[in-house]
Amino acid sequence: MNENKPTDHSASKVMKLLLGDEALALGAINAGLSGAYAYPGTPSTEILEFVQADPTARERGLHSHWSSNEKTAVEEALGMSFCGKRSMVSMKHVGLNVAADAFVNSAMTGANGGMLVISADDPSMHSSQNEQDSRFYARFAMTPCLEPSSQQEAYDMAAYGFGLSERLRIPVMVRLVTRLSHSRAQVATENIAAPENDLTYPANPRQWVLMPGNSRVRYRELIADQAKMEEESANSPFNRLTGGENSSLGIIASGIAYNYVMECFPEGCPFPVLKISQYPLPKRLISELFAKIDRVLIAEEGQPVIEEMLRGLLDTPSRPILGKLDGYLPRTGELTPDSVMEALVKAMPSLKTDIEEKVDNAIASMREELKELVVARPPALCQGCGHRDVYAALNAALENYSNPKVFGDIGCYTLGWLSPFNAIDTCLDMGASITMAKGAADAGQHPSVAIIGDSTFTHSGMTGLLDAINEDTPMTVIISDNLTTGMTGGQDSQGTGKLEQICLGLGADPSHVNTIDSLPKTFEEMKALFLKEFDHKGLSVIVARRECIQTARRHAKKG
Repeated sequence: MNENKPTDHSASKVMKLLLGDEALALGAINAGLSGAYAYPGTPSTEILEFVQADPTARERGLHSHWSSNEKTAVEEALGMSFCGKRSMVSMKHVGLNVAADAFVNSAMTGANGGMLVISADDPSMHSSQNEQDSRFYARFAMTPCLEPSSQQEAYDMAAYGFGLSERLRIPVMVRLVTRLSHSRAQVATENIAAPENDLTYPANPRQWVLMPGNSRVRYRELIADQAKMEEESANSPFNRLTGGENSSLGIIASGIAYNYVMECFPEGCPFPVLKISQYPLPKRLISELFAKIDRVLIAEEGQPVIEEMLRGLLDTPSRPILGKLDGYLPRTGELTPDSVMEALVKAMPSLKTDIEEKVDNAIASMREELKELVVARPPALCQGCGHRDVYAALNAALENYSNPKVFGDIGCYTLGWLSPFNAIDTCLDMGASITMAKGAADAGQHPSVAIIGDSTFTHSGMTGLLDAINEDTPMTVIISDNLTTGMTGGQDSQGTGKLEQICLGLGADPSHVNTIDSLPKTFEEMKALFLKEFDHKGLSVIVARRECIQTARRHAKKG
């Protein structure tokens, strides 16, 4: 196995300008990666896209195809790890919910070749349903977690994470956040990629079969290994405690929040700082910090994971813990250097000078002026998008009913909720359009309509459709097929050219599986088809197909 340490940033390194996503992907390739698996989701998409385009990855023939969903991606990466090869699986935070069964149980099987599970969180919900924090999953599964504070650390952590995974024989999570994934910085990289691992198989194959008898033994081992994981964290090059001359306040900063703290003190932080970028929490370093200070401010991007863990044990009136739970830092949205500085000033008013107040006033005035100059532009479906024509015909058909309900799904077509269409009533998670429409139909709702995209259908809509097929539920499923995964930039869709065959293979009635082009000229035809199928007393599937306008333009350029 390759045993890697953090990159030596010497003059022999090649400097590259990289996104955080790209830095992590390149670090994995240079550390001997054999296969990358993923389902696209902002802000994680660029990880697999980088592997697909990298010359070394292409030369070596590394696996880099998109998977049907996040669960299949984790299982495929785990299969590669079983064979001793180094694998990586990437997804956005809500994708980890889909992969949770496989991810949590992968801690029980363990890893053979190094395996990284990359989850890119989205504080502020730039393109997501929630702000959940993936560190909870790592703690729940009892696996190590790495959280880079910079693009350089994202690069370094790939090799380090593979080594950690192979030392502890367990998958390692890497948690990114939007601001790190989608911003660029100079990164010192290796000249030559390390060789891939040879095919080798687990020394203890018994633990890979999660029968109760095997699992009980493995679970005791996993609990015993927590002490090793904590020791790894305490000795990690990514966790460090630095001193400061002013012990009235200590700071614990994790991941990108550490950068924000440092930006507040360009000449050096006067307070002791514990930087945390590897979990489980390094208890020894935390104890050393608390022995030096009067109180502590905890800065972490996302939910108050560290803060909640420490409050119950270490928070006392004589040494309070400050953070998100008491309003020092905002509980929602992304942190910024400004919000961190506000928390520091609130904790230590002496930091605020007359000059800083004047600067703050000038900045506030400038922001007000910018508000008048910058006009908000709400998101909207592209002009020429086939989803527009589907919604136009759908709304026209539904005018014939007194109480129609349309259950939406995750994709760019979710924008159909906005004006001018206002066409959908719900949007929960990937695939929920079909299952919620089925439940509504079971309750007596008519018409009960599901609208779902082609990629989302193959991601997690097929099983819901099978339920509806088995009961011939009186509902209509519209698959708005734009021949790509449009919302995340036009990646391959697993169902392209196969949607009708999939529905028929699942058992749908061929006389009620229809295909139509979603074009302005087929408006009346679409409307008539919708009306016909809404009144059918069983399940109907309508595939409305038109290539995404963005990918069509790219194809036209190439052609």
